[in-house]
Amino acid sequence: MPTIAIVSQKGGAGKTTLAIHLAAAAELAGETALVIDVDPQATASQWAAWRNGAAPEVIDSAPPRIAAKVEAAKAQGATFIVVDTPPHADTAATRAVEVADLVLIPCRPSAFDLAAIRTTIQLVRLLGKPAFVVFTAGPAHAAKMYAEAAELILGFGVDVCPYTIPDRAIYRHASAAGQTVMEAEADSKAAGEIAQIHMWACAQVDMCTGAHVGSGKA
Repeated sequence: MPTIAIVSQKGGAGKTTLAIHLAAAAELAGETALVIDVDPQATASQWAAWRNGAAPEVIDSAPPRIAAKVEAAKAQGATFIVVDTPPHADTAATRAVEVADLVLIPCRPSAFDLAAIRTTIQLVRLLGKPAFVVFTAGPAHAAKMYAEAAELILGFGVDVCPYTIPDRAIYRHASAAGQTVMEAEADSKAAGEIAQIHMWACAQVDMCTGAHVGSGKA
């Protein structure tokens, strides 16, 4: 029953996109997934409202209640929990990291964004939780850019997820319709990328997914 915290002190990093898609991928893999929305902007909660009750479930939480919400969710049968945190909120980030088995730090592969995640990395290292940076919203084909960004991140003392979530229009279109990219276009590259990240994340917490999400395209 892993709990994954999505944390970044930088706004616009793609935290909610990663959170809802990880949870949706877990549902497709046979898990009972839950997103705990700690962001006052409530983007994940709004997306859930557009879905009219379709899984994954999204609930909100104040930062001091995150641990209690996680425990209650596990007691009620949740097997895959994702905590979506707000930017610029040290208390929320700290509480989320404290309950997490794995921390994912979404980050655009740009100089300003890379410099801005130092605070988040320091927090995660202080609490001693396994963490990885996930590159988001960058070009789909920019191997050199990602390699250089990864080298910089490794210098900060944290590892990098081997898979990325490039900037694709389907993420925006699907979210606006209250969907995931897997629902909007199951055989898309985006669906394949989410499947890769989900299975990789599960491997980090020694959890077998037992299923693939979308076929993806080369």
